[in-house]
Amino acid sequence: MTTMDTAFEQALAVGRPPNIKTIFPHSKALIVSGKAIDRAMRKKGQAMTIAANSRSNAVLRGALLAAQKADAAIILEIARSESNYCNVTMWNLARQADQAMNELGITVPVAIHADHYGIKKPGDVAEARREIPTLFEAGITSIAIDASHLPDEENLLANIALAPVVPGWAGYETEVGEIKGKSGLSTPDEALFLIRGLNANGIHPDWIALNNGTTHGIEASATGIQVALTAEIHKALAPYGISGAQHGTSGNSSDKLKEIAALTATTKANVATALQMIAWGVAVNDYGNAIMDAAGAFIKQPGQGLDDALWAEMVGYADGKAIKAGDYKKLNCVFENKILAQPKDVRDRMAGAVAEFVTWLLTDVFNAGGTASLCIEALLAAGSHDLGPKAGRIEDPAEWTREKILERAKSLSHDKGPEGDFDD
Repeated sequence: MTTMDTAFEQALAVGRPPNIKTIFPHSKALIVSGKAIDRAMRKKGQAMTIAANSRSNAVLRGALLAAQKADAAIILEIARSESNYCNVTMWNLARQADQAMNELGITVPVAIHADHYGIKKPGDVAEARREIPTLFEAGITSIAIDASHLPDEENLLANIALAPVVPGWAGYETEVGEIKGKSGLSTPDEALFLIRGLNANGIHPDWIALNNGTTHGIEASATGIQVALTAEIHKALAPYGISGAQHGTSGNSSDKLKEIAALTATTKANVATALQMIAWGVAVNDYGNAIMDAAGAFIKQPGQGLDDALWAEMVGYADGKAIKAGDYKKLNCVFENKILAQPKDVRDRMAGAVAEFVTWLLTDVFNAGGTASLCIEALLAAGSHDLGPKAGRIEDPAEWTREKILERAKSLSHDKGPEGDFDD
């Protein structure tokens, strides 16, 4: 047995969280906390990994194959809202990942992330307190509490209320400024308000997501992600050990993404739309955006991705239901069984196309190559699945009571701009 084999076996023994050991007691899949993934990126420096939005089994398999080839620790994720229109959900993502990892011989660490767990009004908190524990019972190892479209004080109070139902060992992402493009960009003051208030209450997120100019979907923004703004906010948050989570990377060039990795504290980059389109065989550009023809329709590449006849059926269904290009993501649930019923060579070429694209992202754009080994080293050094917080309590709890939070928030702008689409 080689040294690497020994390290992997040791990591399996100590690095898998208790929920993963419970539901997959005999597994050889190294499913870990999101904290471990973040630590590996920070250890390498100027590196971020993919949070692959796994709307389909083909995307999930392709991302895993790429991670293995790149020796990269990665994250597989699905959003709460997407669990309503995809067969892959927050309650079965870990099970699909564990099966694929064992089948494919994947030995890199992988976190399972519940993205955009949305809190749209204060009344949602009670339901979330009941539901979030079931996610971890189903194998989630990392979560994003997204109350960003609420006023700043309600966002902070929702996070404080929900943190106790998130296991201390789990990856934790928080968000400030609803993601919607160039409107209502996040500010250092808003981010500091959220993170200082959490810190005072003994809550130490691993990541913060910002509205830094990105959008979700297939359309490229005129300006895209604001790297300088992102770096400024990350610098302000540095004493609290916060890394960045970059949403909506589709729509930004590889050069822009390289800048984010090199110039900010981002360690997690969500990729969704591009992976879906590549799996289907739709032509995309360097930005990960689908290329449209003169009539505004997707360009399906013959002999790539989906069986051409199945693609034609999907387009016909979308036309019949008046589903716009930006909402093609909602075809996943309707057609997943038919996609899985395609011949193996078709399914393999779908996963293979995703793997090729993700390998390029991980190695040439995100600088994540070699981070799987770093992640395993971190787990072995800790001798535990729980790597703890990156910073201790800095803020005085007496200065961040509910009453003082409400008073402090009065100095912040409550103009967040028009509502956006926060589905990744």
